[in-house]
Amino acid sequence: MTTVPLGLPRRLVEFTLDGETVRAPEGATVLDACRAAGKDVPTLCEGDTLTPKNACRVCVVEVEGARTLAPACSRPAEPGMSVRTDSERARHSRKLVLELLASSVDMSTTPGVAGWIEEYGAEPGRFGEDAARVEEDPRVDNELYVRDYGKCILCYKCVDACGEQWQNTFAIAVAGRGFDARISTEHGAPLTESACVYCGNCIEVCPTGALSFKSEFDMRAAGTWDESAQTETTTVCAYCGVGCNVTLHVQDNEIVKVTSPHDNPVTHGNLCIKGRFGFTHVQNRD
Repeated sequence: MTTVPLGLPRRLVEFTLDGETVRAPEGATVLDACRAAGKDVPTLCEGDTLTPKNACRVCVVEVEGARTLAPACSRPAEPGMSVRTDSERARHSRKLVLELLASSVDMSTTPGVAGWIEEYGAEPGRFGEDAARVEEDPRVDNELYVRDYGKCILCYKCVDACGEQWQNTFAIAVAGRGFDARISTEHGAPLTESACVYCGNCIEVCPTGALSFKSEFDMRAAGTWDESAQTETTTVCAYCGVGCNVTLHVQDNEIVKVTSPHDNPVTHGNLCIKGRFGFTHVQNRD
């Protein structure tokens, strides 16, 4: 049995959230407090295993006395502050951000975004057919995972997971500026010629499906991908003695992809190439 040290208790910060007095642990963000209070604040670039980057700006809230809207994912909760998560100003900002994102990239595989577009009355099509879009064919240069940058919103989560926050491989980074900014390997080399170690931790944190298992990509292309028909079973990876937890996603009695629980004290959602992709032998019928 794994024991996790509790550490010193944190003081509670008291502030006003949508007219109600709430308390959050010292150091918690406004988004943490919103979730604890059961308030649904949308976000795309925030990840529970990564340091917030404030990139997508979908989670902005209105803080009384502040000149600009604040990203809830990184704004610390402070004593006495007054926060409004559903003000007209915040809703208008989210609407515009969703319109800009959905008009420039393919968000068809982004969980939750269709509901948010409807909730905020966003109209991505209002910019017209001439609106600049990221049109790029999926990059299929290996048998493990696919890079479909036509769905990338530049949230930087894959860069952080590959870099100093977890893997320390630094196989990918942001190249270019402005609308030409993109996620790229060094000198734009194929993935097979890069420093990538195929841990797949970038796939784990990608919020839009720009990075996906080759198995998922192929099944979506064939029209057979059905998450509602999939079951999830968490077990222990058998490749070594570290004890990483893996969650097997199974459809039609076949493993279609592998994830890892983010709250696991060993993996925190991360795996190596064996844990992430070494499942094909299980269903090898030869």
